[in-house]
Amino acid sequence: MDSLITAAARALAAGDPLGALNRIALRDDAPALALRGIAMAQLGDLARAAKLLRRAGRAFGPGEAVARARCVVAGAEVALASRELGGSPRALDAARTTLEAHGDRVNAAHARYLEIRRLLLLGRIDEAETMLSRLDPSPLPPATRTVHDLVAAGIAIRRLRTKTAAAALARAGRAARSARIPALRAEVESAARVLKAPAARRIARGKERSLRLAQVEDLMASNALVVDACRHAVRDPGTLVSIAGRPVLFALARTLGEAWPDDASRSLLVARAFGAREADESHRARLRVEIGRLRRALRPLLRIDATKRGFRLSPRRAREVVVLARPREVDAEHAAVLAFLADGEAWSSSALALALGASQRTVQRSLDALAAAGRVQWLGRGRARRWLTPPVPGFTTTLLLPAPLPGD
Repeated sequence: MDSLITAAARALAAGDPLGALNRIALRDDAPALALRGIAMAQLGDLARAAKLLRRAGRAFGPGEAVARARCVVAGAEVALASRELGGSPRALDAARTTLEAHGDRVNAAHARYLEIRRLLLLGRIDEAETMLSRLDPSPLPPATRTVHDLVAAGIAIRRLRTKTAAAALARAGRAARSARIPALRAEVESAARVLKAPAARRIARGKERSLRLAQVEDLMASNALVVDACRHAVRDPGTLVSIAGRPVLFALARTLGEAWPDDASRSLLVARAFGAREADESHRARLRVEIGRLRRALRPLLRIDATKRGFRLSPRRAREVVVLARPREVDAEHAAVLAFLADGEAWSSSALALALGASQRTVQRSLDALAAAGRVQWLGRGRARRWLTPPVPGFTTTLLLPAPLPGD
């Protein structure tokens, strides 16, 4: 490796992509192509970075297995940053195996962290946590230790373990300062702001207030019956019932929860559950059927009694009823799409469909509706089109991201 390549590599390791490009911008040999690709990725031009890394991988000879594997790992990181989640992880796994066999433990660990971050984005929290627990970050350089702790914090946040998340972010901050990479420190600081930002609203007895993640965690551990509008579930201290796939039942449960300790009128329940402005006999008959279904679904948690005006919810064990709502109401049909786009990254519609477990046509309809309302914007054309939206200042959407329900 010549002196210019060495100097460019050191500049990239220090987070100075422009310094690296000043040394190798005009070169087309394989090592220079690889470093140019990494530099372009650090500058945010992910499409060009991916092309350069593919060219570099092809340019390295068959005897340069480690260099080719490093290109695969770098390409996988660019794909992750581009939110291209549909590719097969086999190539990355093969590259990691090659790097481990040749003693390149740092890049092999980086490949493993990419696998874990992909699982985290897809909501496969248990797999990500198991894989992370098998890694020992202590012998790794500060930059890699920062990634380890950021991933640990991401898992803890999705599980509503705020103390664990805060400890992981503190370790990440120390490691990022040791790494002396400004972009890495900025990423840690951005992640830390999640713990201080409003994460949800608490609605009880006609009043509402904002809650941070730690306060949400406390609420979930309290003696209250919580109607969770972030995950479409109802829980008390001993039982959790998910009704995420039954929107009519959840609309009724939320309306009854917001009205507690009073009853909710039949006209209000019909409007919330069925979208009808006026309740006729057919609506009232359907309401009785749906209330019966709700009683059966939530029997371990509560009773629903008929009143002269409508229906009243009565918890069996809890002392109070609280509705946990999103920090800012959005169209429920598009809330999950907005939650993913709120990370500030550019997503393809296919990646969103994969992460949401929905069809690409369904996701595309949501994107088109949000674009028409000015909530999202797109870049590129055809298969290269990406969708993004700036995150709402001062708000976190972690409660909307795919994760097991707290307490599972």
